[in-house]
Amino acid sequence: MATSQIQTVNTGADKAKLAAAAVMVVAALVAFYLLDKQGALVQWAALLLGLVAAAAVFFTSETGKQLIAFGRDAWREVRKVVWPARKEAIQITAYVFGFVLIMALFLWLTDKTLEWLFYDLILGWKK
Repeated sequence: MATSQIQTVNTGADKAKLAAAAVMVVAALVAFYLLDKQGALVQWAALLLGLVAAAAVFFTSETGKQLIAFGRDAWREVRKVVWPARKEAIQITAYVFGFVLIMALFLWLTDKTLEWLFYDLILGWKK
């Protein structure tokens, strides 16, 4: 079931949530670098805490909710995929490798033929 087209209006509160999330990401990065004398554990804790808080604020915004809905729809579609059996996958892979090998041989022969034609016959630049 495809998601219907929904028109949303970004409210001031929604824009404020997105701005706050962006500020939290920047603050987390600044805290990471300013707390270098406190030790790596404090640095990483501050960074992760700031990023988690920013993600929480982002996912409460309309844009975050749309992203979650998109992820759910994408997962629903992935579950509908009929994957090939092992035998089919091996056969298709063999066909692809065979085609690539034939194409590589064809391009190599074409290159060498044109090289011989232009350099040896037309220009006379023998090696």
